[in-house]
Amino acid sequence: MKLKPLADRVVVKMVEAEEKTKSGLILTGSAKEKPEVAEVVAVGPGGMVDGKEVKMTVKKGDKVITSKYSGTEVKMDGQEYNIVRQSDILAIVE
Repeated sequence: MKLKPLADRVVVKMVEAEEKTKSGLILTGSAKEKPEVAEVVAVGPGGMVDGKEVKMTVKKGDKVITSKYSGTEVKMDGQEYNIVRQSDILAIVE
C-alpha cells in the first residue's frame, strides 16, 4: 500500500532517538525521549485550505522537526507513520 496525503498534509516517519548520550551513557528504552525529528515520506499537493492558498515547502526525503504531539499515527505494512499538517512542521533540518 502507498499513502498519498491530501491538501496540506505530510506523511512522516519518525527517526529513532540516539541510544547514547554525548558523554557515552547508553539509554534504556524508557529513558529515551519521544523522537521529534522525522523524515518526509510523502507530501500533499497543497492548494486551498480553509480559504487560504497553501504552497508546500517540504519535499520527500527532507528531515524535519515536528510539534511533539501533532498529527495522526498510522501503521501500514509494519511501519509506523505520522500524518501532520505542514503547519505542524517547525523546521527543516539541514
